[in-house]
Amino acid sequence: MNSQRLAQLSQRMSLITLLLIVAMLLLNTALWLFPVLGSSADGLGFGFALSDRQIQGRAGQVALFPGWQILGCIVLSSIPLMALVSGLNHLRRLFQSYARGEYFSSDAAQRLGKVGRAVAVWVLLDFLCEPLLSVWVSMNEPVGQRLLTLSVTAPSFVALFLAACISVIARILWQASEVDSENRTFV
Repeated sequence: MNSQRLAQLSQRMSLITLLLIVAMLLLNTALWLFPVLGSSADGLGFGFALSDRQIQGRAGQVALFPGWQILGCIVLSSIPLMALVSGLNHLRRLFQSYARGEYFSSDAAQRLGKVGRAVAVWVLLDFLCEPLLSVWVSMNEPVGQRLLTLSVTAPSFVALFLAACISVIARILWQASEVDSENRTFV
């Protein structure tokens, strides 16, 4: 692939990443405002991460929540997503630097490292926010029917593994950028 095509592809990936960020936040909000969109048996199949796990099987109840409770659900379920948004934004900016032909810059390596860290923080915040969200969702239930949930899922382990891989690759690219910089000074 020539450098011009690679630059165009990188620019497209930057735009797609931005659209993914916006879609992810809008979908999370929409799931709480319109729980019938969720992936539960009575939904349309548009489940999304932490929100989906809390709405699943109770879309009818969630639809009756007062506005303040829905707002709390949106905020609590968005906390982990904000870490992911940060990582995706670094990825978007990495694609933009690739589109400018900056392949071996230390800045590009640092951005990739930030993507890996953001994915790890996303998994951690998802794990920590789930109990808070489950209590928030079930707070108006009668005593004995309130929930405190905590889940460790296989996708979480996969995301952590990928975050570690991305961080290692970022470190390798940073080292490569240092070697490239040294080589340029000798030439």
